[in-house]
Amino acid sequence: MRSVLLKLGRRIRAIDPGAGLTPAEFSALATVVRLGPMTPKELAKMERVNPTMLSRMLARMASVGAVSRGADPDDRRVALVAATDAGRQLHQSLRIARAGKLESALAQLLPLERDSVLQALSGLESLVAHLEIDAP
Repeated sequence: MRSVLLKLGRRIRAIDPGAGLTPAEFSALATVVRLGPMTPKELAKMERVNPTMLSRMLARMASVGAVSRGADPDDRRVALVAATDAGRQLHQSLRIARAGKLESALAQLLPLERDSVLQALSGLESLVAHLEIDAP
């Protein structure tokens, strides 16, 4: 099971709408889009990357206009990372591209295989919930 899930995850993450961001950068962008502005420290913890690596990732993400970095309006000493409109659009295009690829792949399965995959989803969701350690 682990092997299949890893392969599936890799193949899904490899779908790139063409922005030139790495899978790790897309993951960070998705987190910021989903949860809203946050500190780089919070983002590094959620993405499980070291702050130095995240700093490089944020620089690249900012260079393509996906995120902005600025001061927290409530505490100017604290930096915040936020998704830009372009970043939200990029995230949405990635979601659409990935969903389309998954739908296309599911359509190529035999009906019994497709039904088996779809029936397994609720069990997989429960498994994910039991494995979450640092869920926000």
